[in-house]
Amino acid sequence: MKRGLVVLLSALLLAACGGGGGEPEPAAAGVTVDTRFGPVTIEKPPTRVVALGWSDAETALALGVRPVGASDWLGFGGKGVGPWAEGLYQQAPTLLGTTEVDYEAVAALQPDLILNTRSDNDQAKHEKLTKIAPTIAAPKDVIPYGTSWRQQVELVAKALGKVAEGEKIIADLDAEFAANRRFEGRTTVVGAYFDGKFGAYVSGDPRADFMKAIGFTLREDVEDLASGTFYVDISAERLDLLAADLSVLFPIGGDATALKANPLVPRGALVLDDKNLVNAFSSGSSLGMSYALEHAVPLFTAALG
Repeated sequence: MKRGLVVLLSALLLAACGGGGGEPEPAAAGVTVDTRFGPVTIEKPPTRVVALGWSDAETALALGVRPVGASDWLGFGGKGVGPWAEGLYQQAPTLLGTTEVDYEAVAALQPDLILNTRSDNDQAKHEKLTKIAPTIAAPKDVIPYGTSWRQQVELVAKALGKVAEGEKIIADLDAEFAANRRFEGRTTVVGAYFDGKFGAYVSGDPRADFMKAIGFTLREDVEDLASGTFYVDISAERLDLLAADLSVLFPIGGDATALKANPLVPRGALVLDDKNLVNAFSSGSSLGMSYALEHAVPLFTAALG
């Protein structure tokens, strides 16, 4: 799948602390964070954070730190975050590119820390970013865009000197998932419809992992189609692969009218047409996951009768 399509299929997700954001704890000084490209040492508490990775900005906000610049992966505009992060910025960050990084724009923000924990894992990009500021990449052995919300919170919290706050976020969201784990023994497929074509998300994608966390089992034959990616194309001749106890489908880059009217859609599929819910489901951030649990689980329950 071409890189641009990867981005669209993912839902088409002055002060870091200095403009009134939460001040990192002193313990941030001298902290070392392990990443896929090696350990990164942060010598002093960061005060100007740029968040480039998918949901890195929302993760920093959840920890009380406001980035000065951020990539708007889900095309929110404005402050570049979803309604579940409403009010966490005092001042809008400079919005930056997503797959194509404008290094000059990043450097102009004079960051002392760059977050890029959920990305395409491109080493050349990483090396260019590290020349600007210490850069926190994905953990080892993670597919492109495959950093889980838990790994993201752990990485960002350690880099910002907010380990205790990160542990609380993880514990609270784990409890929310446990309270909603009510779909044991049920199969599911999460699919998308883009430009007249279908596809499905697999393990390593936040949507698929969300479903597993509330008890669903992903179809193994769909999982087997993946090869180091979080999304697989499904041909019109094999739309039977989208059928499950609960098929969750949503459009990308348009409304749900065409998808709902498509006669090839498996009977009984749940088509999500609430853009906020689709974005929360796709965000992969701890804030977005919490929003999705509150709003999606009742829909899943109703669809299963």
